[in-house]
Amino acid sequence: MSEFPWLTTLWVTPLVGAAVTLLFPGAWRTAARVWALIVSLGTLGVGIYLATQFVPGSGEHFQFVESHKWIPAFGAGYTVGLDGIGLVLVLLTAGLVPLLIIAGWNDEREVGSSRRVAHHYMALTLVVEGMVLISFTALDILLFYVFFEVMLIPMYFLIGGFGPKTADAVLRQQRSRAAVKFLLYNLFGGLIMLAAVIGLYVLTVREGIGGSSGTFDFRLVMEAANSGQLGAGPAVLNAIFLGFMFAFAVKAPLWPLHTWLPDAAVAATPASAVLMMAVVDKVGTFGMLRYCLLLFPSASSTYAPVISVLAVIGIIYGALLAIGQTDVMRLIAYTSISHFGFIILGIFAMTNQGGSGATLYMVNHGISTAALFLIAGFLVSRRGTRIIAEYGGVQKVAPVLAGTFLIAGLATLSLPGLAPFISEFLVLIGTFTRYPVAAIFAASALVLAALYVLWMYQRMMTGPVKEGSDKIYDLLPRELVVVVPLVGALLFLGVYPKPVLDTIDPAVARTLTTIGKQDPVPAVQPEAAPGSSTHGGTHK
Repeated sequence: MSEFPWLTTLWVTPLVGAAVTLLFPGAWRTAARVWALIVSLGTLGVGIYLATQFVPGSGEHFQFVESHKWIPAFGAGYTVGLDGIGLVLVLLTAGLVPLLIIAGWNDEREVGSSRRVAHHYMALTLVVEGMVLISFTALDILLFYVFFEVMLIPMYFLIGGFGPKTADAVLRQQRSRAAVKFLLYNLFGGLIMLAAVIGLYVLTVREGIGGSSGTFDFRLVMEAANSGQLGAGPAVLNAIFLGFMFAFAVKAPLWPLHTWLPDAAVAATPASAVLMMAVVDKVGTFGMLRYCLLLFPSASSTYAPVISVLAVIGIIYGALLAIGQTDVMRLIAYTSISHFGFIILGIFAMTNQGGSGATLYMVNHGISTAALFLIAGFLVSRRGTRIIAEYGGVQKVAPVLAGTFLIAGLATLSLPGLAPFISEFLVLIGTFTRYPVAAIFAASALVLAALYVLWMYQRMMTGPVKEGSDKIYDLLPRELVVVVPLVGALLFLGVYPKPVLDTIDPAVARTLTTIGKQDPVPAVQPEAAPGSSTHGGTHK
């Protein structure tokens, strides 16, 4: 395998591209946008190359590993590597960002007249991309933590500084509050995680793991954790686990730590909201699968029933609140809370089907949410309102927009033949083998999802054309460039998810093997002996 630092190139490319974007003269708005798009496509090219060179099921846990000293006194290093779970999330991120840049091509025009607004908007988007990519590849716990926290800053500015321009002081204040709420919730979770990171490091120092200075190397800590070498009692390990889990549950988000998400999603531009929900929030669920399970297998097993209950509550709660929304963008945001519940439920089922389904769900949720939210954003930009009741008969005046909106909505409710169906099915099957009651309650959300999606479509797209809706025009070529790949991915992965599952399955199986978890064996009644009755009697 090539010794070229491909993973470093992967995440550094968007960061360098962001810096160059800010060097463009103020009048070069279009040039700044084009440059950002080129950089994002270059990053996607690196991701595709990694996918072609990646060998699923190889003897190595992580591939493309790069390791250099960073802070030797504390055992921290710049160490990155990629497994199948990280690879599919890297591809999701690298694939979505170019589409989000195209979707938000003119968003900055709505927020101000500064000649450099386009530069800042595109640069912040690239910065978030770079920080998310290194989070998916980091194999040093301190390195992961740093970027887990720092990515909040550019996302905060995207939420608070680039929402739709309005003269309404109340709406501007709501946008500022949403951005602050996003930042404070996630910073608080990060501070709790910092205490847990320090506690874990102290254990490595005490036990001499990685040398007398301890280590933050994920691989060494994982090996020690799964061989019982950390030397701490269950109470200490449980506390450290909860520190990690709390931070990931805020970012994911898991009920009841979800309240920042709907406000932030509505306040941001559609492209920025998708960047947050489809990309940034996946770092939380990725952290649960990698750090919580692999570093704290016993604590994960201890708290799995409680977390599963919270996930089921989130699934039903998000769906019920989506049904009651009058704001189309807020409705879609609440569906994400429900979908994250499915992902977390699959992770803590700790089965091969559940883990593979949860990872595939991360990918499929990113695609379906991007499609639905962006199409809704295109619609709102035409009509000027997010209120569902203001629409009606849109399919008569904009059939392509209405048709793609329907496909994205059907994907959101996990219709068979569209990508989210197989991932949700795997999560439910994998959960049922370990927590059948949780799986049964979670399955009820399928009916609720059909209700909120189809009712929303009926109110907005069917019936007579309402006043104001007659001025809505169909998707433009630039918008089709965004929507067609997303709809195509939903259809392709809906009928042929094998390439993604072939990459995910070995990594999930290795994770469960490492933590000593096996799929539950279904209880099978013994075969009746000849001449005996299956009810315990004998043949007469």
